[in-house]
Amino acid sequence: MPGSVREQLEGHVTPIRSALDAAHAAREIALPACRRAIRAAGSSIRAVHRLEFDRAAILADESEAAIREAQQAVAGFPQVAQAGFLNDAEKEMVEARLTAALIRGEPLLGPADLSVDPAAWMKGLAEAASELRRHLLDRLRAGELERGQELLGVMDDVYDALVVVDYPDALTNGLRRTLDALRAVLERTRGDVTTTVLQTRLQRTIEAAATSLEP
Repeated sequence: MPGSVREQLEGHVTPIRSALDAAHAAREIALPACRRAIRAAGSSIRAVHRLEFDRAAILADESEAAIREAQQAVAGFPQVAQAGFLNDAEKEMVEARLTAALIRGEPLLGPADLSVDPAAWMKGLAEAASELRRHLLDRLRAGELERGQELLGVMDDVYDALVVVDYPDALTNGLRRTLDALRAVLERTRGDVTTTVLQTRLQRTIEAAATSLEP
């Protein structure tokens, strides 16, 4: 015979509480690990812009190690893994890895290589392309016009590769908004490169004319 209503409810609620306790414990491990991953990834990208590539690689490794810790913690708890913070941290780590790779012309690691969600990888790639703007402007200020044009071509390549991924945001985790932001950055950067190239050509023309008029 079933027990009292209280006993029956306790029989149902107790295992639910146990499962939630375990999920909460996993979250308490994963959340700070993801925060560490994001901080290390941001520091890695800043190191890339300072051309401190060895330091950037160390920080990217730290970010990836924290991601692995978080992934392991939530492996048995899909409701925690899909809460959003892990995806955000994976995206930041991907951005750090791919920013360095795009600038240095190294092979690009894919989502399987980095063991991350494909949507996080695509968003990380798009944001890495946006990060190229800063490096590109630094190259233009240094007078490296060809390098600036090359980096603009890389940004174009990334946008062209991702813009064909036209699926609902529920499947791509908001990739469309990230690509809209990249397109805006790309157009501003294209304008900067065009202006710099035209100014440089004009300056060279003036200098050549002045040289030809010298006695």
